[in-house]
Amino acid sequence: MISIVLYEDKYAPEFKTLNLEWLDKYNLTESHDLMVLDDPRGTIIDRGGIIYLAMAGDEVVGSAALMKEGEGEYEFAKMAVTPAWQGKGISRLLIDRCMETAREWKAKKLSLFSNSQLKTAISLYEKYGFRHVKVEHSPFATADVKMELELEK
Repeated sequence: MISIVLYEDKYAPEFKTLNLEWLDKYNLTESHDLMVLDDPRGTIIDRGGIIYLAMAGDEVVGSAALMKEGEGEYEFAKMAVTPAWQGKGISRLLIDRCMETAREWKAKKLSLFSNSQLKTAISLYEKYGFRHVKVEHSPFATADVKMELELEK
């Protein structure tokens, strides 16, 4: 049974390990990632964002975050599911929870940055209605994909 819970500082090491797992696998780890992963509270939560963790009992098996970019605009970020738990619908649970929160917060737009190697993730984002846009204002050198989702007014 998977539960989606709010991030707590005690999970900082697991949040970092979980995300470095996939970033390193695809050779995508950058200084901006490390800045966020070394201080998730300061870079995400204290700036008006939120982090959700997928838990299998006491084990952190997934994560996703909303990072505040501006008034009514959030970046969907740091979605990860540990390899042993992939293919079990955990990404969908995390996206659903983030979308629910974005709507509660009356967000107008969600954006995300990705890399074309991450075909499964990009396909999932497309199913949720994210559309490809020109990659600009990216904090990542390796981001060759930017997607946006306009939320209902």
